[in-house]
Amino acid sequence: NKFETLSKVSSMTSHMKSLKYLDMSSNLLSHDGADVQCQWAESLTELDLSSNLLSDSVFECLPVNIQKLDLQNNQITSVPSGMAELKFLKELNLASNRLADLPVCSGFTSLELLNVEVNLILTPAADFFQRCLRVRELQAGHNPFKCSCELQDFIRMERQSGGRLFGWPAAYVCEYPEGLRGTQLKDFHLSELACNTTLLLVTALGLMLVLVAVVAFLCIYLDVPWYVRMTWQWTQTKRRAWHNHPAEQEAALQFHAFISYSERDSLWVKNELMPNLEKGEGCVQLCQHERNFIPGKSIVENIINCIEKSYKSIFVLSPNFVQSEWCHYELYFAHHKLFSENSNSLILILLEPIPPYVIPARYHKLKALMAKRTYLEWPKERTKRALFWANLRAAIRINLP
Repeated sequence: NKFETLSKVSSMTSHMKSLKYLDMSSNLLSHDGADVQCQWAESLTELDLSSNLLSDSVFECLPVNIQKLDLQNNQITSVPSGMAELKFLKELNLASNRLADLPVCSGFTSLELLNVEVNLILTPAADFFQRCLRVRELQAGHNPFKCSCELQDFIRMERQSGGRLFGWPAAYVCEYPEGLRGTQLKDFHLSELACNTTLLLVTALGLMLVLVAVVAFLCIYLDVPWYVRMTWQWTQTKRRAWHNHPAEQEAALQFHAFISYSERDSLWVKNELMPNLEKGEGCVQLCQHERNFIPGKSIVENIINCIEKSYKSIFVLSPNFVQSEWCHYELYFAHHKLFSENSNSLILILLEPIPPYVIPARYHKLKALMAKRTYLEWPKERTKRALFWANLRAAIRINLP
């Protein structure tokens, strides 16, 4: 028919003392709730108001003794929390409305069946069965569910409900996001880490601390700060040299070889190495720190200048060498030149055997060089030393301008 005002319909029934069931579906009913009193027959227990124009205010105009209520296909967006209590209501049909969440049961203390299918529910409240203890069946399928972390709790609720969720799993399908559209809720899973912000932050913080600890350990073990400092000094020295004396950058080589050694091995260098190379036929011009370092310049600048002005760099290796800080600087800069110029400028002389355990961690370049490059070993037998000197001269032979 074309009934329009719900309060007028209620007044029509007020004198029908035996009326139990009333069907007012497919009309034009609405209720403005403007302090209009509704007077229903007290005997009314079943009321069908489906397919009308009713909004949230309909809950202000309902029979107090109603047990079964059908509000399907209306314009209801929520169930007001301050409405009059319907203590005897057992079945409530709110399908095909505009609900955004499951209704609370504070006014329906006896509710057993609830239908909220085909509404606008994205993420249903996961504590519904805890709040509505007497509900034995919930029909919430065919809603546009948003499959996200918030929905995980609702899915867990279904597992704990003991089959009280009607239509599961076929009627419960993801609508959002686009990539999960059509996926049944039972097949949707996200890890606890992805959904628990606190756990995610704790895990991320833990991983960061572990990463920082590992990086710090590697920095200390490999002496990274030392290399950074040396690289900085190298670049600063090169910049100052270019800025102050750009012509010197193109200067020719002045020495055949720069000698790097520990002070504890200086007697061998001065009594054996230098006399044998600098005297006699095909003498070699050596750069030695005691006589060729320029006063007034820093030690690092002198080391860099001597290495750059020398065709080769000779390193006298021994247990004393690996204990010398300045020898480490010289090895670092010579190694830097080796890679920057792609030259074959390093000559290693093993004066005494070096057990691997005495080489500090920062000398990983030395370990790599000794593993990959051939070195000359100082012979203890005098008869073999002539060959040693011949090999060493052949290794550094070059015609200086």
